[in-house]
Amino acid sequence: MHPLDAATGSSPTEELIGSLDRPEQQADSRALIGLFEGVSGQEATLWTGKIVGFGLYHYRYESGHEGDAPPLGFSPRKGKFALYGLLNHPEAERLLERLGKHRRGVSCLYVNRLSDVDLDVLSELARRGYAHTMEHDHRP
Repeated sequence: MHPLDAATGSSPTEELIGSLDRPEQQADSRALIGLFEGVSGQEATLWTGKIVGFGLYHYRYESGHEGDAPPLGFSPRKGKFALYGLLNHPEAERLLERLGKHRRGVSCLYVNRLSDVDLDVLSELARRGYAHTMEHDHRP
């Protein structure tokens, strides 16, 4: 996976947000960018698949498969957000109990809107997830 921003030299992240139908989802997307940039110290970058990613890590599996991905990110979907990189650390289950309304996917967390969740808990999930990925999963 490669970031579109880097590949094209442009910044299409704001174009993606501007293309969303609901003003609330646009505002929530901008709030997620602020939260994830603050947690990661990395600027938002649009990746393929309409994923807004923060940072870069290189992964390598025992099978030999390897690639690059953002350690933290989100994708605005119809009526919800898919949040990536928040569930891979030991404290995730405990924090999810306090998060608020959400659904778990295989490797992501779904929330309908930010007003449904505790933003302090979401920030802590993101902080711990980002740190865990960079410390344990990054394979230069």
